[in-house]
Amino acid sequence: MDAQKTIEALRLEPHPEGGFFRESFRSTQRVTLCDGRVRSAGTAIYFLLPQGTFSTFHRIPACEVWHHYAGGPLLLHQLGVGTVRLDESTPQAFVRAGAWQAAEPEDGAVLCGCTVSPGFEFEDLEIARAADIARLFPKEAALIRRLCTS
Repeated sequence: MDAQKTIEALRLEPHPEGGFFRESFRSTQRVTLCDGRVRSAGTAIYFLLPQGTFSTFHRIPACEVWHHYAGGPLLLHQLGVGTVRLDESTPQAFVRAGAWQAAEPEDGAVLCGCTVSPGFEFEDLEIARAADIARLFPKEAALIRRLCTS
């Protein structure tokens, strides 16, 4: 897969956690969370990681389903849970709300999708600080340091 051609064809933009994205769906249904915040019932994005890049450790307070669309395999890391390899034979993976996650292409660029419920809002995105989460997950400190941007 040619990452640059895919970025142009899908009109993807840089994502703060790494890689490139474009929102492809936002539900018009609204839900009120237990803390009173109002969110879209669900959202979906295209998400592309070129070879040699990664999605830094981050978390959101919503459930997320990753979908593998094209390209090489994707390694989806969840601290305290393990790593799932997404590819043609395992095209979906689930991330629980609040889990620290990071992703990286295993071999070549990868195009995925992420479906989030309740819907994603950038104000909910928390980018990890390596030192902070390495204290919580000391057995995964090397992975955390490798896949954190701060």
